[in-house]
Amino acid sequence: MIIHSILKRGFWASMLKIVLRPIKRTCIDTVKSILYNFFYLQYRGAMFRKRVKVSWVDHPLDEEIPFTPSWINVYMDFSPFWVRTQGFLTDTFGKAADPHIEGFIRGIGELYRQAAVVYKRNFSTTRRPFYLGKPGFFSIHIMDPHLMCIPSLHVMVVVLTYRKTRQILRALSVEKEYGDELESVRRRAIDITESILYIKQHSINCIAAGLYAMTCFDEQLFPASEAHDFVDGLFVNDGPVSALSRAAIKNHILTLYQSFLDARPEQGNWEQPLLDFLELSGCGDSP
Repeated sequence: MIIHSILKRGFWASMLKIVLRPIKRTCIDTVKSILYNFFYLQYRGAMFRKRVKVSWVDHPLDEEIPFTPSWINVYMDFSPFWVRTQGFLTDTFGKAADPHIEGFIRGIGELYRQAAVVYKRNFSTTRRPFYLGKPGFFSIHIMDPHLMCIPSLHVMVVVLTYRKTRQILRALSVEKEYGDELESVRRRAIDITESILYIKQHSINCIAAGLYAMTCFDEQLFPASEAHDFVDGLFVNDGPVSALSRAAIKNHILTLYQSFLDARPEQGNWEQPLLDFLELSGCGDSP
């Protein structure tokens, strides 16, 4: 039986295997999307803070989740997480996996483009502590001006990773053989989502928005039932959040997620419920 070989793979070795495949153009396009839609737009907004719309999106229940710096390594696994899954596919299935990997990497770039539809009209932020006690936090404060909270790209990318990995293995007719592997990938996606709350990079509101975005983009890939199962997986291990607070947090995420779905226009403008939410959260008041 194969045991967790996907998550134990090296990041740089996996990255090298991907870029050496005949999908360089797609990789370049995705890097461009990330650089423009995340870094450029955000740094431009930070430089002209008083000219942009910024909403505070904290929720009172966020206070029930203590700032826990030890979760930084899980949080920083965000990019290596998806790179390792694709490196695994390349190494294991070779050319047969190339079209699937290319589609996945193109999908990453598309997530950044789609999320930027909201960011361009209304930035969002949360109250995060300025903490440099661990090296990872230095990188966060240098590279992330913290203006792109809704929808959460962390949530969107890890959801795409674990759902697409299952879909790809199914297309390659090996889903059943890799059942334990797929569950470990799903669990890691949930842990990374949980980490954004513990290190205060996002609010519970941001998780609901990220899950909603994923359902909008591909309801077959990420239906509401899967969103419910995903949220149920949060806070299942012993931790500093009380059982009562855990239940309230999960309920809020799912309720807000459903309210976004209920407000979704029948055609186009998937972003409108999120923009309406940001408006109510104080749109136009720069922090």
